[in-house]
Amino acid sequence: MTVSVTLTVNGKAASASVDPRMLLVHLLRDQLQLTGTHVGCDTAQCGACTIHLNGRAVKACSMLAVQANGANVTTIEGLTGKGDKMHPMQEAFRDCHGLQCGFCTPGMVMSACQLLADNPKPTEAEIRAGLEGNICRCTGYHNIVKAVQQAAAQA
Repeated sequence: MTVSVTLTVNGKAASASVDPRMLLVHLLRDQLQLTGTHVGCDTAQCGACTIHLNGRAVKACSMLAVQANGANVTTIEGLTGKGDKMHPMQEAFRDCHGLQCGFCTPGMVMSACQLLADNPKPTEAEIRAGLEGNICRCTGYHNIVKAVQQAAAQA
């Protein structure tokens, strides 16, 4: 049995037939080929699968694809501007060396964008608290915090 799902992904209409038990992260990666959204833990602990759903950061491994029916989804691929210009948060991560292996980076960037949308001028403590749902095993977070501070200063 499959269910039809229609949603807007990165500004474009998308539809698919999915198993009712399929997770949103698998729809994005496997059927829509948007592989920037990573599967890290399958338990909503690491944040590597963070996307924006109707303007709010959510973990795509913690919801079913059918729950996103009719929704507006933005993935890391959808943050780029015209002419593939990087989003200011992506630029800040690059400039501040806020990544090493890069596995957590898409989810971290998506969460950081939500953090600044909710709190445009966060303190260091607020940044660290705002990114608690994202795990990075490489960086020690110092440069990630600097990247968010840089992006906040440019906004």
